[in-house]
Amino acid sequence: MNPSSTARILTQLWFITVAVLAIAVLYLAKVLLLPLGFAILFAFLLAPVVALLERLRLPRPIAALFVILVFAGLLCVATWTIFTQLVAIANDLPTYGGNIAQKMQALHSPSNSAYSRAQREIQRISEELGIANSTGALPAPGQRDANPIGTTPDRPVQVREVGRPSGRLDQLGGIIEPLTTALLSVVFTFFVLLQREDLRNRLIHLSGDRNLSRMTQAMGDASRRISRYFFLQVAVNIVYGSLVCVALYFIGLPHWFLFGALAFLCRFVPYIGAPVVALSATLLSLAVFPGWTHTALIFGLFVVLEIVTANYVEPRVYGHHTGLSTLAVLIAAAFWTLIWGPVGLILSVPLTVCLVVMGSHIPSLEFLAVLLGDQPVIPPYTAFYQRMLARDEREAADILQSSLKDQSLASVYDSILIPALTMVEMERQRGELEDSTVRFIRSSTSEMVDELGFRALEEKNELAHAASDNADTVPASLVPGPSASPSVPMSLSPSVPACTVVVIPVRDGSDDLISTMLAQVLDQAGFHSTCIPIQRIDETVSAVAEQKPDLVFLSGMPPVAMARANRIFRSLRRANPALKIVMGIWHYNEDPARAAQMISRTEELHISTSIADAIAEAYTLTEPHPALEDPLDNSPNLVATPTDTAA
Repeated sequence: MNPSSTARILTQLWFITVAVLAIAVLYLAKVLLLPLGFAILFAFLLAPVVALLERLRLPRPIAALFVILVFAGLLCVATWTIFTQLVAIANDLPTYGGNIAQKMQALHSPSNSAYSRAQREIQRISEELGIANSTGALPAPGQRDANPIGTTPDRPVQVREVGRPSGRLDQLGGIIEPLTTALLSVVFTFFVLLQREDLRNRLIHLSGDRNLSRMTQAMGDASRRISRYFFLQVAVNIVYGSLVCVALYFIGLPHWFLFGALAFLCRFVPYIGAPVVALSATLLSLAVFPGWTHTALIFGLFVVLEIVTANYVEPRVYGHHTGLSTLAVLIAAAFWTLIWGPVGLILSVPLTVCLVVMGSHIPSLEFLAVLLGDQPVIPPYTAFYQRMLARDEREAADILQSSLKDQSLASVYDSILIPALTMVEMERQRGELEDSTVRFIRSSTSEMVDELGFRALEEKNELAHAASDNADTVPASLVPGPSASPSVPMSLSPSVPACTVVVIPVRDGSDDLISTMLAQVLDQAGFHSTCIPIQRIDETVSAVAEQKPDLVFLSGMPPVAMARANRIFRSLRRANPALKIVMGIWHYNEDPARAAQMISRTEELHISTSIADAIAEAYTLTEPHPALEDPLDNSPNLVATPTDTAA
C-alpha cells in the first residue's frame, strides 16, 4: 500500500476516534458541561455590564455579584409573573365552560357527510365482529361450572401487580437536576466573570506562542459573533413579542400581555418555543370565544409571523452575522438536542459558532467552517465550470445572471468566464477532458456570451435614446460641446466618430470566445469593434489592412498562443509599422514583460491579462479618448489562477 494512503487512512481513523470520544464525553459529562456552557453564555452577555461597573470604580467581585443577582432577580420576577398569569388563566377557565361544551358538542355531533357515514359503518362492523368473537369464545354453562378458574389453561388466574405508591422524595427527583444545573450555572458564571482574563491567558498559553496571533483573532471573532447574535436575537424577539401583544389585544384575547412575553422568551428556544406559544394562545381562544373566527385569526397570526420571521428575517439577520448556514443551524439544533436534551437547543447556535470560528482559524479544523459556515466553499468560476462539466446549462447561466446583479459585464467575464475557460484549456491539454465535453462547454458558453452581449447592446441603446431625449428637452444654448462633456461616450456624440478596434483571436476555441467578449465590452464602452474570425495569417493581415483600424487586439490563451501570436504580430508590423497593437493573454499569472519580449522580440508591447485592463489600455492609446462608462469602473481584481499550468 502507498505510504501516503496509509497515513491518510490512519489520520481518518484517528479523527473518527477523537470525534466519538468527544461525543461520548459531551453526553456523559452533561451534568458538568451544561452549566459550564450556560456560564460562558451568560458571561458573554454580562461581561460588558461588569466592565462598565468596573470603570465606575466598583471592585470586580462586587460588580460581578451585583450583576448576577440583578440578572437572576429579573429572571425570577419574570418567572413569577408568568406563573401568576397562568394561575389566573386556570381560575378563569370555569367561566368559559359553556363555550367549551358547545365546541365539544359541535365536534362530536353526527353529520350526514360521506366521511361520517363511512366512519359509522366501519364502527358498526367492528362492533359486530367483536360481539361474534366474544360469543364464540364463551364456554358452555356446564363447562364453566365444572372448570373453576385456575384449573385449566383456558381459565387462568388473573394476576395484577399493584405498584407501591411513590412518596414525595421520589417526586422531587425530577426537580433536583434542574436546580443543580441552575446553581452550578450561577457559580460558574461568577467565577468566569471574576477571572475572565486568567481564563483567556490560559487558553492562549495552551495554543502556544506560535499561534498567539491566530488564537487572539479566533477569540475576538467568536466573542464578536456571539455578542451580535444575542443582541440581534433580543431585538428580533422584542419585535416579535410586541406584534403578538398588539395583535392579540385587538383580537380581544384576555391576558394578551402574557402571551407577548411568552413569545419573547420562548423564541430563545429554536423550533419549539414559537409553536408552544401559538398552541397555548389558540387553545385559550377556543375556550374564550364562542365561535371559530377568533381562533382562526390567532392561529393565522402566529403562522404568518413564524413564516416571515423564520424564512426571511432570521436567515438574513442571524446568518449574516454568525457565519452559519441555515442547514448548519438545523443540524446543530438536532445534534445538541440529542446530546443535552431540550436545553441544548438554547446553546446550539453559540456552540456551533465557536466550532465555525475554530475551523476558520485552525487549518486542521477547516472542514468545520466548510460544512457549517455560510461562505461559498468554491469561487463562482469553479462552480460555473463544474456545472458545465455536469452539462447543466441552466444552473451555469443562473450563476452568470446572479453575478450580473452586482457586477459589470467586464467583471463577470474577468472573474467567471475567462477563469473557467482557462481551466478547460488546462485539463484539455492534460488529456483529462473528452472532445465532446470540450465542444459542449464551448458551444454553450458561446450561446451565453451572445445572449449577454445582446442584453448589453439593448441597455446601451436605451441609454442612447434616453440621452437623446434629454438633449432634445434642453435648450441648444445650454448644451456643451464635445470637449466639455466627458461623461457622454464618444459613440453617442454625432460630432466625434467612434474609434475602430479590430480583435483577432490567435487560435480557435477559447481564443475566439474571449475575442467576442472583448468586442462586446469595447462596443459597450463606446468603441466600434470588429472581431475577425479564425483564418490564415495572410488573410488576417489583408482584413486588417482593409478596415484600417485605430487599434488591434490579439487575443490568446496561455501558453499555446505565444508562437502564433508572434507570427501574427510580425506580419501586422511588416504590413503597417505604425499600427497600434495590444496583446491580450487572458488570466496570465506569470511575468507579462517576459511574455511581451517573446511575442514582439524588439519593441515594447503592452500585455493585458484582463478585459478591464484591455479597455483601459484602449482608452490610453486612442485619441481622442472616449468617456469611460460605469460598467467598467467596478471590475474586481483577478482571482487566483491555479498553480499547475500547461506550461
